[in-house]
Amino acid sequence: MSNNGIPSELNHRIRAAWSWVPSLYFAEGIPLVIISAVSVIMYKNMGVSNEKIAFYTGWLYLPWVIKPLWGPLVDIFRTKRLWIILTQVLMGAGFACVALCMPLPSYFIATICVFWLMAFNSATHDIAADGFYMLSLDEHGQAWFVGIRSTFYRLAVLSGQGLLVMLAGYIQTHGGSMAFSWCVSFFTLAALFFLIAIYHFFILPRPSSDVPKHVPHSGAFAFLKDFFKIFLSFFTKKGIGPALAFLLFFRMGEAQLVKLAAPFLMDAQGKGGLALSTGQIGLVYGTVGMIMLTLGGICGGFFAAKDGLKKWLWPMALAINVPDIVYVYMAWALPDNFMIINLCVAFEQFGYGFGFTAYMLFMVYFAEGEYKTSHFAIMTGLMALGMMLPGMISGYIQSYMGYPLFFVWVLVSTVPGFIVLPFLKIDSEFGRKRTKQKGV
Repeated sequence: MSNNGIPSELNHRIRAAWSWVPSLYFAEGIPLVIISAVSVIMYKNMGVSNEKIAFYTGWLYLPWVIKPLWGPLVDIFRTKRLWIILTQVLMGAGFACVALCMPLPSYFIATICVFWLMAFNSATHDIAADGFYMLSLDEHGQAWFVGIRSTFYRLAVLSGQGLLVMLAGYIQTHGGSMAFSWCVSFFTLAALFFLIAIYHFFILPRPSSDVPKHVPHSGAFAFLKDFFKIFLSFFTKKGIGPALAFLLFFRMGEAQLVKLAAPFLMDAQGKGGLALSTGQIGLVYGTVGMIMLTLGGICGGFFAAKDGLKKWLWPMALAINVPDIVYVYMAWALPDNFMIINLCVAFEQFGYGFGFTAYMLFMVYFAEGEYKTSHFAIMTGLMALGMMLPGMISGYIQSYMGYPLFFVWVLVSTVPGFIVLPFLKIDSEFGRKRTKQKGV
């Protein structure tokens, strides 16, 4: 027993997790942000309309929505460790294909098709990674690292929206064409993912519980029966109604904001935007935004592990939604001071990092049970559906309303997420640090 009352074996496991949890969730975040967000910046850079960007990139969420359909396969065939490494290698190959497609005249159709295939691969990686996380750490370890995993997930988001975009902007300002700058950026991502796969091959632990689920050898009927049993066990869970509402509506405002934030920052002032360059957008999200999001995520994980999810649910809900008001201000005031724009993004990103902890920890809490890997996959699919549908129509809403009223609408869209909170039933002890026996 260690000095803080936690068994030494558990402390050792938590210390060891620092070598793989950050890198695993960084690898999980990169594909989603590239496919759903950086693609928005890239297509805007290449002159594609807001409506077309929002609609087609919105469709790219579909693999994450339907991934529960093949989630049980990850449970049944091979280990989650193997799935993680295999999908990371394929992700590197996918990024290389995007780079090769950029110079083509039909680059839009070609890259959308590649992104579509990569989205299926990334969704499979998510299933394996989230299941591996829950198998490798106990409840306290999961609560302790939920802030870390969400922070590194968002660091991946900001690295994609920040550093990668800055790289493309740097190449553009030094004489490179739009297509060439993105070609170099995607080849860089390909190399990164091959290195990550090699690193995880040697570093990821081999928990004894990471074994394929047993399926009776009695044919396809038995397999389908087991498959639907997993789904039925999720949708018959106690409290499923409020949980579904929470998963679908908690990020309804963000789902629309994330699709139009970059186009707003890039559009000319005559179109209601802030007229930032590609490099400036990368700087906003890749420096100030990254630092503040990191602090927000770490703070969220610390308080959740200290006091439990239930105590911090409302403050975190406020933190993730209320800061969206900075976009209302920027759309109406159109500030040309780059420092003010950075401060607005910093405020929004800190709130997101702090508040998103509640969303992730609730999914971990509700997934507990015999099929927690598949149940977590179902919830992330519902989360993606909650992002996909509002995001697909956001371009048309913005085109009709204009940026100022659109961002007001984003704030209105956060209301359903607050309405469902009182109906969530969460164990007050979940996530709290336990000391000797059951003491707190």
